Amino acid sequence: MARMTYEQRRQGLIAKIHVAKTQLALDDDNYRAILQRVTAKSSCAEMNLQELQRVMAEMERLGFKPTKKSIGRKPLHFTDVSDLMAKLGKLLQLTEKSWAYANGMAKQMFQKDNVNQLNAAELRKLIAALNYHYLKVQAKQAKKA
Repeated sequence: MARMTYEQRRQGLIAKIHVAKTQLALDDDNYRAILQRVTAKSSCAEMNLQELQRVMAEMERLGFKPTKKSIGRKPLHFTDVSDLMAKLGKLLQLTEKSWAYANGMAKQMFQKDNVNQLNAAELRKLIAALNYHYLKVQAKQAKKA
């Protein structure tokens, strides 16, 4: 893993200081007063790494508790469900049902207002239920004939 450059460490400390400012609920005047008192500068952008480290130490002395290092936000999981939506559309057409009917099924089965909110597994279950309905109707019609 590459070592962090001076500027990267500096920017990281500036970000951490801003997190401390938020955690300590400092208004802008009090925040700038702390910067002025510790470094005789009123902006982190004007400070070097050592001055930023002194400000960080002061924030910790005032009660800032750094949180555990995060691995970041979980990435969103996008799957292509266009094939499943096409299959659902075809089944709706065969059963002479509307998209509103499919939305109602989504609401009843998964407590989601719209089929667009369903993930791939839920869409498969919805298709299976609609397919079961379609086969049941076909069997009923075959008995009448």
